[in-house]
Amino acid sequence: MKVNIKESLSELNARERVLSLVDKGSFHEFLGPFDGKESPHLAAQGVVPQSDDGVVAGKGIIDGASCVMIAMEGDFQGGGIGEVAGSKIAAALELALKDNKNGTLTHAVIIFDTGGVRLQEANYGLLTIAEIHAAITDLREYSPVIGVIPGKIGAFGGMAISAGLCSTLIMTKEGRLCLNGPEVIEQEAGIAEFDSKDRLLVWQTIGGMQRTTTGFADVLTVDDATIIKEHISDAFSKNPVNVPRSADVEKFLSIVNTIDPSFKYTPEGFQHVVEETKNKRNNFKKSQHGTKKSRGEIWFEVFTGKSAIDMQEVPSVLCGEGTINNEKASFLSVVPDEEGRFPRARNGEVGLEQGWMLAKYVREIIEEDKGSDKRPIVAIVDVPSQAYGYNEELAGIYLSCAAAVDAYAAARRAGHPVIALIVGKAISGAFLSHGLQANRILALDDENVQVQVMSKQSAARITLRTIEQVEEAAKKVPATAYDVRSFATLGALEELIQDIEPDQPGKDDVASVEESLKKTVNDIQKSNAGIERRLSTPQALSGGRKASIEVRKLMEEQWK
Repeated sequence: MKVNIKESLSELNARERVLSLVDKGSFHEFLGPFDGKESPHLAAQGVVPQSDDGVVAGKGIIDGASCVMIAMEGDFQGGGIGEVAGSKIAAALELALKDNKNGTLTHAVIIFDTGGVRLQEANYGLLTIAEIHAAITDLREYSPVIGVIPGKIGAFGGMAISAGLCSTLIMTKEGRLCLNGPEVIEQEAGIAEFDSKDRLLVWQTIGGMQRTTTGFADVLTVDDATIIKEHISDAFSKNPVNVPRSADVEKFLSIVNTIDPSFKYTPEGFQHVVEETKNKRNNFKKSQHGTKKSRGEIWFEVFTGKSAIDMQEVPSVLCGEGTINNEKASFLSVVPDEEGRFPRARNGEVGLEQGWMLAKYVREIIEEDKGSDKRPIVAIVDVPSQAYGYNEELAGIYLSCAAAVDAYAAARRAGHPVIALIVGKAISGAFLSHGLQANRILALDDENVQVQVMSKQSAARITLRTIEQVEEAAKKVPATAYDVRSFATLGALEELIQDIEPDQPGKDDVASVEESLKKTVNDIQKSNAGIERRLSTPQALSGGRKASIEVRKLMEEQWK
């Protein structure tokens, strides 16, 4: 049946998209273009900023229901998320949460058109996207958070994880949903892994039709604003306590466990895998042999006395018990496994198995501690990146990462002190999945401890700069640097632990880190502050998060 499209949502800009969905005359925008709150980090890198920083956020009404509306402008920096843009999104969701807690039902609609983190702002993007993730999972407890992917760019990177956390996800056939873009996979893993110029394959793999057919999105819609508005209105009426897709660990882990990683599935072939795994669970067990221990495994053994060889399901995801303050604590780490099932996740990357297994372990801890004292959970972080692969994207690695994010956020809400201890690399979607939802972040002060969005080589290619130019930019904008001391200036680190031998820790090294963990657990238990703590540290207040703090202040003043 032919559908006559009245108004294509994908052809509109961000502000027009919002206006086309809300009831006429009901939209009130916050920090709009005339407020001039633009990114303070772009001009120094030769990039012309935009007065609304590429994000439209405000309150409106859809069929009588009050909602916060958020849209990304794909025509500005590819919809990339920097400090101001990300803070506008997070603040809007946080204020909607406050409304709900005060008895005013406020839904949320997020219209995605973004490539993920804005590389010129790098770690600011990671921090603000983590705050968006926390806000979605918190708000979702009170009212549905609806994601819409209409087309043009789609939802990629850390914002694909955001889409995976939504209560309901609406996509057009033209929409795309993917953690790593085909171009990035091609440059990281080769054209044989994913040919980014094969446009038909790209849309068949990560497009709206495939995502809804396989259950990774909810509603496939025509690109018509009126019809999409009807889908949003229907989604508002759904029970918000239904299990979100990112929390349905058993269902999606069974799909991952059924996949044969040596086989390159067609999109249709993967549809058959999903169908076959309904009501069925397969486990693959494999021992680890001969892999050199990473820092993540070294420190896991320090605290638990266990190693990967003791693990029962996926040897690259370690979960064991130790003590903090003479009380039980759980420690988790992702480590290399040279014989891992998925070739793209053998060097400590967070891939399909890793994200879902982290979620499984954390949710088991939450369940075990129901009705009793909530043990601390320590994420030992040494993750070089997420996995770059065709099968990974076909099987929804973005959702695997979202599952880990969701689980860690759930642990915080349940009262578990969650701590991230960075002992090695903390890169990109892997760090978003494993570490950035912690109440507090600690890190060893070492030159090989790095926090970033992607490798220098990839960042240079994507931003059309040389590696030298990327390094030069880091001198002007610390958020684009790789070293942990630059990251510490942004205010997200609770402590930079000095004078530790990270690769061969002795008794004094272990004692020093244990003391930091004890102090941090005590502080969390006293204050019960979540990740918002990162906006009130001395470094954040002295300038590291100046724009983020100001955006929230202005947004709250304009909220009505």
